[in-house]
Amino acid sequence: MRLKYFNVLLTLFVFLSLALSACGSAAPTTAPVTEAPAETEAPATEAATEAPAEPANPNIILATTTSTQDSGLLDVLVPMFEEQTGYTVQTIAVGTGAALKMGEEGNADVLLVHAPAAEVTLMDAGFGKDRMLVMHNDFIIVGPVDDPAGIKALGPKDAFVAIYNAGVPYVSRGDDSGTHKMELSFWTKAELDPKGQAWYLETGQGMGASLTVASEKGAYILTDRATYLANKENLQLEILLEGNNALLNVYHVITVNPDKWPKVNYEGALAFASFIVDSATQEVIGQFGMEKFGQSLFIPDADKLDADLGL
Repeated sequence: MRLKYFNVLLTLFVFLSLALSACGSAAPTTAPVTEAPAETEAPATEAATEAPAEPANPNIILATTTSTQDSGLLDVLVPMFEEQTGYTVQTIAVGTGAALKMGEEGNADVLLVHAPAAEVTLMDAGFGKDRMLVMHNDFIIVGPVDDPAGIKALGPKDAFVAIYNAGVPYVSRGDDSGTHKMELSFWTKAELDPKGQAWYLETGQGMGASLTVASEKGAYILTDRATYLANKENLQLEILLEGNNALLNVYHVITVNPDKWPKVNYEGALAFASFIVDSATQEVIGQFGMEKFGQSLFIPDADKLDADLGL
């Protein structure tokens, strides 16, 4: 009897222990769900500037005077044009006479030159299609600082007379360039012919190279202002005559006529001509040289007429 009673108590005790254990256990908890941060879209950015569509014929030949090359202007303008349009420019820097001849023979697509009278002849003959005023600077006469011919304060014609009479060294480009044509016009006005004189030296070279020869010889030379300023630090030459209206140096851009030469790239030539007279490009031309020389090497003229410059 006692044993049975003991077994009942033991059973109750075990049961009660199990029940208490179950109640005391902490109920499993679920970790709070943390929402993932909403995916943030990257802020929209402006689409990158698209490269210009490649032209059907992307190559153009630019025949130009050496002054635009030697002054450094084309080193600024040509990359701008190529980047904006997709064209590739082959620049041939020669004297204006040679550049005009290339246009006449269909060996260039577009010309950048500075001999207005010869340009008009080209246009009248039908070899040029479009002719647009671009810019101007001026010619100057530079020479030894002691000015042995005494040309300071003289006009251009009288200066050439003084150089002739003094028999002092004078360097001519002798290359039928726009600068050479201008020089010859002053000899003609003075009714003098320096050819064959021992002091008269013809280089047959561009403006930069001719300035170097003049500096080495201690000679006078007619030059455009831009090329002189761009090379001044390497020259022993000073400006002796400037500021005369007869020394104006005007540049035009001319497209070669596809009616005469069907194989020229007229579309590319017109694109270059339109670019160089565009207001944004004209602003670049007007600022060229300001930082280095404190003056613009070229004055933009696309908004003017030839008559405004006395042509």
